[in-house]
Amino acid sequence: MPSSENILQQISGHTSQSSLPPVELWNPDFCGDMNMQIKANGDWWHEGTPIGRKKLFKLFSTIIKKEDDDYFLVTPVEKIGIQVEWKPFVIIDFDVKEINSKSVFQFTDNCDNVILLEKPNQLELSLFNNEKLPTINVRRNLYASFTRSCYYRLIDIAEPVEKNGSTVIKIKSNGHDFILGEFNESSI
Repeated sequence: MPSSENILQQISGHTSQSSLPPVELWNPDFCGDMNMQIKANGDWWHEGTPIGRKKLFKLFSTIIKKEDDDYFLVTPVEKIGIQVEWKPFVIIDFDVKEINSKSVFQFTDNCDNVILLEKPNQLELSLFNNEKLPTINVRRNLYASFTRSCYYRLIDIAEPVEKNGSTVIKIKSNGHDFILGEFNESSI
């Protein structure tokens, strides 16, 4: 049975503050599922108990790998299934920076990843609980949702644009438009 202690021992030498382990290069055999879940609000749970130590779930977050719709914690010798309620990361704050004379949104997630919104298609609308909500690519094929307060702050500074009978809410980052949501009168 996979255990969190085994995982911690295996990755202790593979992580540093400045680099992430190369999980995309690790393809060990599947070892089974662990009773670990990442809730939609970004809380990490293990065996029905919240993981309160940020340092611990932050370390686990460095070895998440997604294959198809499944999530795993991966080390060089183990691949262990975990449950992710929606997205493995949650954006908790943002700022706007001037980079090369362009305004660029800089997001910070619950695991201290810093993401610059620079490339088209980096932010997309994803369906969750019958709502289309913005998500942003953190790395590889791993995405972050937004806390409600962070999302509302974005909406406050976003630009509404009328388009084909609907209102599109968008922000501009690094010269690209990114849609945060769309609504029409019938959906209000």
